[in-house]
Amino acid sequence: MIGWIKLHRSVQDHWIYQEKRKFSKYEAWLDLLMMASHKDNKFVLGNELYDLKRGEFISSIRKLGERWSWSNTKVTQFLDLLKKDEMIDFKKDTKKTLITIVNYGVYHDSDEEKKTVIEHKNDTKATQKHTIKNDKNVKNEKNIKPSRLKYEICDMENAEYLFKEIQNNNPDAKKPNLEKWANEFRLIRERDKRTDQQIKYLINWSQQDSFWKTNILSPASLRKQFDRLVTKIKSDKEQKRANKAPQLNVEEFDLDD
Repeated sequence: MIGWIKLHRSVQDHWIYQEKRKFSKYEAWLDLLMMASHKDNKFVLGNELYDLKRGEFISSIRKLGERWSWSNTKVTQFLDLLKKDEMIDFKKDTKKTLITIVNYGVYHDSDEEKKTVIEHKNDTKATQKHTIKNDKNVKNEKNIKPSRLKYEICDMENAEYLFKEIQNNNPDAKKPNLEKWANEFRLIRERDKRTDQQIKYLINWSQQDSFWKTNILSPASLRKQFDRLVTKIKSDKEQKRANKAPQLNVEEFDLDD
């Protein structure tokens, strides 16, 4: 399912939310999203002043355990699980735990805000493009985790769209890491110079074709077969036009004339 809803933090003050209970993993994840700072600010803890970035907040394993009715061990295991799936990052010491929501804007920003951020990034990229060497980009992409790379809204939409079409063909398909998929679609656009319209068209066409729907099961495979798919589509269209063209009836002509 594509799209998002607004969930105001005041829901935490509602009696339904405040019901004493043991949180599920889903509730705990939503709780982390709502606790994260929506903008850069300063935070005082004891006698120390901390600069918090957007999408960060400070808590502790003990406080989260009390909040969710979990043991400290369960909280730590849950945070480790989210970090492994590249949903959060966290650093803890004896007093506090700094938690960072990865790609916080995906969960928080409205479509208009995302467009503004994307436009700003595009302008910045255009200004700096002449100073960046291609081989340096390749090296950086190998060293940086995909979730740290800044894909755009259309890339995540394409990742979700491809997975939805794969699910239509195979309801038991395992959900992938959509952030990694989104980053792969970013590479298709930026490095391979494919348009978003071309990408969406090939996703739709490949998942309707009896042969290719069993072979295009990830953005990586779509990227690898992109040119071959384009050639196949053009060939099919030419064949259809040829089949529709009026056929010459040689019996109507005297070939000796």
